[in-house]
Amino acid sequence: MAVIIAARRTAVVPRGGAFSTLHPHELAAPVIAAMLRDTRLNPGDIGQLFLSNALGGGGNPARMAALFSGLGPVSGLSIDAQCAGGLDAIAMAAAWVDAGFARAVIAGGSESFSQRPLRATQPGPDGAPSFYTRPPFSPFPEQDPDLTSAADDLARGLGLSRQEQDGFAVESHRKALAARDVLSCEIVPIQGVDHDAFTRRLTVNTARRSKTLAGSVSAAATAVEADGAAFCLVVADDMGALVDHAVSIRAHACVGADPALPGIAPVAAITRVLAACALTPNDLSTIEVMEAYAAQAIACIRLGHLPDDRTNVSGGALSRGHPIGASGAILVCRAFHELKRRPGPALCTIAAAGGIGSAMVLETSVDRAPRSRR
Repeated sequence: MAVIIAARRTAVVPRGGAFSTLHPHELAAPVIAAMLRDTRLNPGDIGQLFLSNALGGGGNPARMAALFSGLGPVSGLSIDAQCAGGLDAIAMAAAWVDAGFARAVIAGGSESFSQRPLRATQPGPDGAPSFYTRPPFSPFPEQDPDLTSAADDLARGLGLSRQEQDGFAVESHRKALAARDVLSCEIVPIQGVDHDAFTRRLTVNTARRSKTLAGSVSAAATAVEADGAAFCLVVADDMGALVDHAVSIRAHACVGADPALPGIAPVAAITRVLAACALTPNDLSTIEVMEAYAAQAIACIRLGHLPDDRTNVSGGALSRGHPIGASGAILVCRAFHELKRRPGPALCTIAAAGGIGSAMVLETSVDRAPRSRR
């Protein structure tokens, strides 16, 4: 069974902030270097790099990151599963290791909202290109809702008020501020930024005054567009002895659900992955649920029967931001470090546009004793 022996990330910085000049490979490289230092592995020990990126201009950002990070012969493989890509990249790394294709793989995501290219279709009959902000996520327009409107539809269907959604956001910021010292252990400082820049003392009154985006969905209860990167070092089980904290990847499920209801797609993935491990939600020691919208997070927690007191204990994306291709990997990075404090099985889960739900179960590996590399 593949294990994670290191997990690091950058701080998450809102679009146009301190990371605005950095490309995805420039965000990735310091994180990769930090993991190699943490584990005393060499660049030549790495057999592959999986990198999730949703907003770039194409090409192969994984190869760019491998070259920029000095990983030698690593080819690099880029994936685009939108929000779920960072988590799915780590699952791909585990499968790669379990299949014997490599003994050590780096996987995660890197995203720059600030550097995303303009998108346009080819010129039409009038000779002008047509610019767009996002591609279609379903071939059927009636099943391809605006994601903020979909969050409002979900809130109305579950009877979630704006007050409840804003309150959830306020709590996310409160928990993140209280956990700043905990979070600093996983963050690799870049450009002098060593903490999630968006986290603040959000009050109920401030949230109430925030802009309404759709129906009951406010700006305060929506994760901001952001830049950031997160990666894990996934290795063969016997290499877990190189470190004093290793986490096993027990199971992963990626489910295609109704694209018209993308926010609750993780519920089916949660059910499947817990069943694969013969676990119930109450068996989990820590849970990381993506907070793209408060309505979506509340729905996944409620419909997945996830215990509140073990979910996003150090805050979530509402208090840090949403670097799309990296967000799933941030969840795994968070769980890796939370498991140092709260050993046991952990769940990470995220929704993606197009009706994709992804979930992973991790568990603290036992009987690990660090030893020097030979």
